[in-house]
Amino acid sequence: MERCHPSEVYELFVRHMNTPRVAVDNGVCETATLVQVHSARKHGVLLEAVAALSDHGVCVRKGYISSDDGRWFMDVFHVTDATGRKVADADALLARLESSLSADALPPRTPPAAAGAAAAAGVHTLLELVGADRPGLLSEVFAVLHDLRCGIVDARAWTHGGRVAALVFVRDEETGAPIDDAARVRRVESRLRHVLRGGARGARTVLADAAAVNLDRRLHQLLNEDGEAGSCADQAEQPTTTAVAVQDWGERGYSVVTVSCCDRPKLLFDVVCTLTDLDYVVYHGTFDTDGDHAQQEFYIRRLDGRPISSAAERRRVIQCLQDAIERRASEGVRLELRITDRRGLLAYVTRVFRENSLSVTHAEINTRGDMAMNVFHVTDVAGRPADPKTIDDVIQRIGTESLRVDEERWPRLCSTEGDAGRSGGGAGIFSLGSLVKKNLVSLGLIRSCS
Repeated sequence: MERCHPSEVYELFVRHMNTPRVAVDNGVCETATLVQVHSARKHGVLLEAVAALSDHGVCVRKGYISSDDGRWFMDVFHVTDATGRKVADADALLARLESSLSADALPPRTPPAAAGAAAAAGVHTLLELVGADRPGLLSEVFAVLHDLRCGIVDARAWTHGGRVAALVFVRDEETGAPIDDAARVRRVESRLRHVLRGGARGARTVLADAAAVNLDRRLHQLLNEDGEAGSCADQAEQPTTTAVAVQDWGERGYSVVTVSCCDRPKLLFDVVCTLTDLDYVVYHGTFDTDGDHAQQEFYIRRLDGRPISSAAERRRVIQCLQDAIERRASEGVRLELRITDRRGLLAYVTRVFRENSLSVTHAEINTRGDMAMNVFHVTDVAGRPADPKTIDDVIQRIGTESLRVDEERWPRLCSTEGDAGRSGGGAGIFSLGSLVKKNLVSLGLIRSCS
């Protein structure tokens, strides 16, 4: 029997210790599936776990995060499917988590490679778009791409605070190949910058594999880089049902972030994503849902091990978290389009929206084979709820077999009065250490003061 060299044995041992161990159990809890993740501490692993849960379509109902301040951590999630039941395909969920959390699976935080790089199989041209939002903007973008013979494979667009960010995967309509000719790339970027009125940074082209890009994370990054979160003065006066607070726990060297807001899918992802991209490490945390309300509490430090140290840094964290939570809370009527894909389809559909004075606030475009499966959230041009007659006219024009209103699925419309009473003025925010501290005491990581 061939023996391994000591260095190889050590390498295998280190790889084993750094590879997260995942367990999915449907027998522990009566109402939810229990997911446990044990791993050596590595910045970004928590986000990958939460992202894998979100991508699998499960809802995190409650859970906690605990670590020994640097060497290892344990995450426990109570999850259900969209209907509130246990996850039926537990084995598939386990496989997705193990794949996402493998040592070699963590994607870089930096954007994909430049457009001049060699295109690999499955790679498309990714357009990153940022600009000032206005009625009909998405229709103009898709019309330009149609005119330039760019076929749209997948796309995602968010609007918030008067700004829009979009990621659009395109390919050459004739060949299906990535668009990497330098002259053509410059022409596409120039036309889109003119539409976006965003200057040099309004449109950027890169090559990327759609499966390897976390679109939600990149949209958060684009809007934060755009300076949306810096407009605190403009947004501070707007009513909000999202309460975020940052407090100090000097005794343990933590900053404590507490969030109280309306629950929705991917809420935990948006919070953890924001903290990760702001270069904070979550050492302990607790999250819980009660009906349509969510409460979260995280003990964090910067990457250098220090807590938040200034009032300006505290304000920035609060504003970025509020933006991240609210920018996904889609406004308007949710329209689902399922139709055989064809050239110019998106340009036509969004033109119909524009001609009927509908504004797209969020869009999710997916092409699978020869089918287009798209979701649009629309309001009137002033941002108010769309007239039902207008929606009916649009459905009749596009096709009643292809376009429908989905009133049941997310986003759930929360009562403003109920949320205001629950979270207005920070009343819904936890006191320092209310939930996390109980878990730390029970785990023996700190002593109780009682």
